[in-house]
Amino acid sequence: MTTDIALPPLRTEPVAAPRHPWRQLLRFASVGLVSTAAYAVLYLILRPLIGPFTANALALLLTAIANTAANRRLTFGVRGSSGVFGDHAVGLLAFAAGLALTSGALGGLHAISDPGRSTELVVLMTANALATLLRFVVLKFTFARRALSA
Repeated sequence: MTTDIALPPLRTEPVAAPRHPWRQLLRFASVGLVSTAAYAVLYLILRPLIGPFTANALALLLTAIANTAANRRLTFGVRGSSGVFGDHAVGLLAFAAGLALTSGALGGLHAISDPGRSTELVVLMTANALATLLRFVVLKFTFARRALSA
């Protein structure tokens, strides 16, 4: 007698696009809000320890990885491990663009003043919002392209 249990195969392709595109945008925004809050907390914790630029990069990197994984599953309906490396590579490209935007904003702010933490955070959140729009477009294009080729 065997005790092996056959498990159904994991779904590895994107599910059909939602009937209401607003739902997808709402899911993306929800993931983004959680990611932004996590980023802000990480930045505020790390900033006194490692400085504003390194804190920005590390907080952005950590939240970008989690954000891509969450959006992959919750926003775009991708399950399983098929394509995960490529998806995270695209997410890291979006991270690089976000890092350029936030670092540029932070550099510009420090070039014209000696800002307080709250001013830094407002500038970073604004730059992060622009990076988030870019991330949505890039991820939506990536997953839509995969759905067409499946």
